[in-house]
Amino acid sequence: MTTRGNTRQRIQDVALELFAEQGYEKTSLREIAEKLEVTKAALYYHFKTKEDIVISLFQDLTRPLDELIAWAEDQPEPRTLETKKEILCRYQVALTGAAPLFRFMQENQATVRELSIGETFKERMMTMARLLQSPDLGIADRVRCVSALFTMHAGMFFTQSIEGDPEEKREAVLEVAIDLMTQAHHGPRS
Repeated sequence: MTTRGNTRQRIQDVALELFAEQGYEKTSLREIAEKLEVTKAALYYHFKTKEDIVISLFQDLTRPLDELIAWAEDQPEPRTLETKKEILCRYQVALTGAAPLFRFMQENQATVRELSIGETFKERMMTMARLLQSPDLGIADRVRCVSALFTMHAGMFFTQSIEGDPEEKREAVLEVAIDLMTQAHHGPRS
C-alpha cells in the first residue's frame, strides 16, 4: 500500500489497511494509533471515531465520482452512446482511485449498511444508473446499461484474483462494459 504524506492521510491509510485485514468491527482506534506509533490522543486530534475515519475516506476517495456525476449531468440530453462510453471510461478512473475503499465496502458490507456512507453510496449508484439509461430504451436494454456499470464493479473484484497485467485487466473490464452499452443502443450483435 502506498502511504500518502500527511498525518490525516496516514491515519486513513493505516485504518483502511487494518479494516481490510481484521474487519471494521474488530479494529480499535488504539490499534490504529499503535500501528502509526502515535498516542491515541494524537489520533483523536484528527478523528474522534472509526466512523469519522471511514466517512473522511469515503469523501476523499469518492470526490472523482462526484465530479464525474456533475460532468455527466451537464451533458446534453438525450445522452449519446459516445457520452455514455465516456462516462464509463471516467468511472473506471474513479473506481481505480477508490479501489481501497471499494475493497473495504466489499469486506465490511454489514457495517457499511449501518454507517451513513452506505445510503450515500447507494444514492450515487442510482444517479450513475440513471445517467447511463435512456427512457426510450426497452427494459432489456436498460438492464444492459445498468449491467455495464456493475460489470465494472464485478470486474474490479474478479480481476484481483487472476494473473495478468493490471492495465490489461482494466481494459478488458472496460471493453465488456462498453460492449454492453453498445448492445443496448444498437441491439445485440449476431
